[in-house]
Amino acid sequence: MDLFLIYLVCFGVGLLFTVISAFMADVFGGHEFHMDSGGGEAAGAEGHAEAGFDSHDMPGFSPLSPTTIASFITAFGGIGMVLSKISATDSPLVSLPLSVLGGFGIAFLVFLMFRAIFRRTQSSSESKVARLIGNRATVITPIALHGVGEIAYVDSGSRYTAPARSEDDRPLENGATVKITRIVGTQFYVTSAA
Repeated sequence: MDLFLIYLVCFGVGLLFTVISAFMADVFGGHEFHMDSGGGEAAGAEGHAEAGFDSHDMPGFSPLSPTTIASFITAFGGIGMVLSKISATDSPLVSLPLSVLGGFGIAFLVFLMFRAIFRRTQSSSESKVARLIGNRATVITPIALHGVGEIAYVDSGSRYTAPARSEDDRPLENGATVKITRIVGTQFYVTSAA
């Protein structure tokens, strides 16, 4: 089998995967719905803080993601096709290693780019949990005696919800204004702010 044909197939498969992924992301992704208190759907109006996460625990972009693998395959095929048509590099002993190196180089650049994008977007949208202590919140699901309810709070202009317990084991009604006293794991502890 001709090496140019292998390069062409790799380039075509990688390019096809990229195009299909771009279209399928619009079809299947990006829509998040939450139930509001009235039983209807509210589009993406609320979020949950991940207590205990910090910038080191934040999920990121994997070096072996489908995007980087497709980038490698596409770059390998494209570079291989170009090198196999240049007289100085048309030998498989020259074009194959250079194509592999070029593919890894392009895939590494794609990885670095997406990793930087994910870090910026995640660090700007995730709430820093430690600074929430002392903030006010509203009870949105009543907190029963020795029970768990739910609070809503605003941080950096975004509204979040979290499970909460009463710090002094007193029941708290829906709509009560509370103060966040401590956070253990994903559990917020609150006291009445009235």
